[in-house]
Amino acid sequence: MDVLVDGFVSAFLLLLSLDSEMILIIGVSLKVSITSTFIASIIGVPTGFIIAFNPLPFKRMIITVLNTLLALPTVVIGLFVYSLIARRGLLGSFDLLYTQKAIIIGQVILIIPVVTAFTISAISRIDERYRKTAMTLGAGRVTVAAVVFREGRFAIVAAVIAAFGRVISEIGISMMLGGNIKGFTRTMTTAMALEYDKGAFVLSIALGIVLLGISFAMNLMFHFFQGKNRI
Repeated sequence: MDVLVDGFVSAFLLLLSLDSEMILIIGVSLKVSITSTFIASIIGVPTGFIIAFNPLPFKRMIITVLNTLLALPTVVIGLFVYSLIARRGLLGSFDLLYTQKAIIIGQVILIIPVVTAFTISAISRIDERYRKTAMTLGAGRVTVAAVVFREGRFAIVAAVIAAFGRVISEIGISMMLGGNIKGFTRTMTTAMALEYDKGAFVLSIALGIVLLGISFAMNLMFHFFQGKNRI
């Protein structure tokens, strides 16, 4: 028990001291997670909107596939991307392996289904009367789409926040594609795993506290925007 208490006390002291190594690790995590979330949102939000807004063929099958991909293991994505960017892979000439760009590629693949599926859910829940009213007033297809998007904007923001929460806490992709290189590709989760293997728990606990704090903030924002969507 004393070991656990001492570990938490030392971790809080480390946080208060703003240790340079810890700050660098947090910075790398935030950089790759925010970048991957931004790219995935640019792709996933319009894709989800198009799928939800239009009567596409095999629409139900597409949604089923997207929902299945929500549970795609990170190690599977890591293995797939690794095979592409390794030296003998299709994209091996770009030297992407063990870089932040490699992590971002893997994380984008991981959360595109999250953003897309949640966007579809957000748009599908919007009352059909908004669309019919806009069309009755003579609005064109683009204007109707804008009205629908405006009504679902809070739920779409919540989808993006959920996607960020997914990547900030993943470890498989970061470890396999980033290589856990100190000062370059070491994220909070990979650093925690490394420190645990070394038997040094202070930095792990400190990073765990930061990660929990970020996750808690993301959940607060997620529920805030969900609540806004219901108003």
